[in-house]
Amino acid sequence: MSLLATSFRATLFFLIVCGLLYPLATTGVARLLFPFQAGGEFVTDGSSAPRGSLLIGQDVRSPAFFHSRPSATPDPSGSGSSPYDGAFSSPSNLGPDNAQQVKTVNDLAKKYREENGVPPGIPVPVDAVTASGSGLDPDISVANALLQASRVATARHLPAEKIRILVLQHAEGPQAGLLGAPRVNVLKLNLALLRLAGSR
Repeated sequence: MSLLATSFRATLFFLIVCGLLYPLATTGVARLLFPFQAGGEFVTDGSSAPRGSLLIGQDVRSPAFFHSRPSATPDPSGSGSSPYDGAFSSPSNLGPDNAQQVKTVNDLAKKYREENGVPPGIPVPVDAVTASGSGLDPDISVANALLQASRVATARHLPAEKIRILVLQHAEGPQAGLLGAPRVNVLKLNLALLRLAGSR
């Protein structure tokens, strides 16, 4: 009986320390040192503008904005949750020869070509038709952003070259100069579009 009581006390102790005190302490320190970032850097700018965290992809569908890569999180028609829902962060785990995955990629490629006027001879970037491991990636490849530039320029009645320059100005190199490929944060790029529109 004493062993059971000791186990219960140890479980209760670690539950309080690890499940309550430690998270409260780290959250408190984070909010003290990084008050904006600790809240997830949530950004909102009007009803039709992109809104959300700089760390999570955005469900933006307007042709006047850049679009994130596909989300692996559930579709609104499925479980009731929306794309880019952090509570459902996970990969699809479907292999490249899975029939469902092949159909999804082909459907997304067709849609991407239609939306962005990409002719058959030009390949669609892989990040435009597949989700990231988390399903929430906030970044897209520079190639993906450049292919979307013409659509955005047309919707905003701006020269396409001006939008392409904006994309290149917001391109970030690999992390620490080594990890990953050059990329663009979609929300930062869309907010730059709003500033560009406001400066005209």
